[in-house]
Amino acid sequence: MNRLICLAAIAAMLGAPVAALAQESGANNSSSNNGGGASMRSATDRFRNANAEAIEKDWARAPVQETEVVTAHSVNAHGKTLRYHATAGTLTIRDDAGMPTASLFYTAYTLDGQPVGTRPVTYLYNGGPGSPTVWLHMGSFGPMRVQTDGPTVVRPAPFAFGPNDQTLLDQTDLVFIDMVGAGFSRPLGETPGSTFWGVDGDADAFARAIMRYTTKFSRWSSPKYIIGESYGTLRTGAVAFQLEDRGMSLNGVVLLSSIMNYGVRQPGYPQNFVTLLPTYAATAWYHRKLANPAATVDEQVQRARDFALGPYASALAKGHMISQAERADIVRQMSELTGLSTTFIDNANMRVDLSSFRKELLRDRRQTIGRLDTRYLGLDEDASGGEPEDDPSSSAVTGAYFGVFRDYVANQLNYKTDVEYRMSARGLPGFNWNWSHRPPVGGPQTTPNTAVDLATAMRRNPYLKVMSLNGYYDAATPFFSTEFDLAQMMLEPSIRPNLEFTYYEGGHMMYLSHDALVKLHTDLSRFYAQTANGGAR
Repeated sequence: MNRLICLAAIAAMLGAPVAALAQESGANNSSSNNGGGASMRSATDRFRNANAEAIEKDWARAPVQETEVVTAHSVNAHGKTLRYHATAGTLTIRDDAGMPTASLFYTAYTLDGQPVGTRPVTYLYNGGPGSPTVWLHMGSFGPMRVQTDGPTVVRPAPFAFGPNDQTLLDQTDLVFIDMVGAGFSRPLGETPGSTFWGVDGDADAFARAIMRYTTKFSRWSSPKYIIGESYGTLRTGAVAFQLEDRGMSLNGVVLLSSIMNYGVRQPGYPQNFVTLLPTYAATAWYHRKLANPAATVDEQVQRARDFALGPYASALAKGHMISQAERADIVRQMSELTGLSTTFIDNANMRVDLSSFRKELLRDRRQTIGRLDTRYLGLDEDASGGEPEDDPSSSAVTGAYFGVFRDYVANQLNYKTDVEYRMSARGLPGFNWNWSHRPPVGGPQTTPNTAVDLATAMRRNPYLKVMSLNGYYDAATPFFSTEFDLAQMMLEPSIRPNLEFTYYEGGHMMYLSHDALVKLHTDLSRFYAQTANGGAR
């Protein structure tokens, strides 16, 4: 250890970062071993590279050779004992020339005693972009789950973690995959992380990883599904098309808390205000801020839908040309639906952004509300600011999820590695997400809309079924925005029934609530039953 410290100090004095030295080593070796005095490396170069190589021996790297650790388990769920094997390992993806470019970490759960050829397999991932797949893995459909329920802050360790009685393992094998740069997934060799940090590079990596797993474990004859959450739904649109284009037809696609079109979020475009309004109405209903609330949240949401699509959208389209009488009427109706004062709405020019809403709704109680789940309550340093200082619905569960996963993967799945488990790829050198996208039709996009890709996949594969899962209290990816985006897919009447929507009294991660998780399992079980036979009736 002392020797390594000394070497690191020497390298630093020579003015070269360790990572740079490691990269330089190979290049200098190849260019300097030609013999002759003129091409010979200097003594300083030789000394510097020798020290870099010594330090590099202890550098934690993802393996080029695929790894896997298999363990046997059982879980009691749905009135029976499910015996299964868990595989924690890595998938090496390669470019078209066969060069390894990245190692993607995955955890797979396969039910024992099932015929591989007819047993469904589902690939799952989170979003960000930049997030590992810890949320879906530890909270939703796997055989083990962080035990949360209700919009409350999870206490520090020891955390409640145990069998998931609503696991989807009774319906399908499950494969959770981390994106490159997050979790244990890493680029390989000289391939920079930036290769994968963009809409198209990221989708290509996931398509290659899915195809690699399918080949490695002989799942080509299995019914195949993908489930993406949040930005993972935007990824899903592109991945679904890429898989179809490369010869893999999917049985089903599940969009959980969707955002597939970032164009509506550009400044000056009123659609985002329109699609947020029903979420504001649901939130005000939940927090009892309405003078005349509907009997149910479903009814309250429908009132807001009708207003948003009709009078509100028309009013915003007029901009400053709206009459004072119409403006006053719209402000009044917005106040009745959202619980905000007419003065606040009028001052915002009828365009209440999300941060302002989260700060204003419960200002009289000196509380803020969440973004991922507007039922969660937060406390700021003061109640006078214009936006919340934190998202309480995120901070409430983050510690539990990452703490549990680190313990679970090492001690129950027996996966040991010196590679750091990264909570996010954001902040890494070169992480500057490339938002441009080339869809299969319509020309290049500077702001992505992969609903175009998904629609193309559905036209090519008319048996492909899509289920959209939505939480009423999700302000990060509002359900009404999802309805709007998917309505613009311009599906022909013959395939429109292949798209369905389900709704839950929850937020972005509606599975945090056990009641919502029960409904999720019921809805998805029906979906698998309808699609696992390839669409035959």
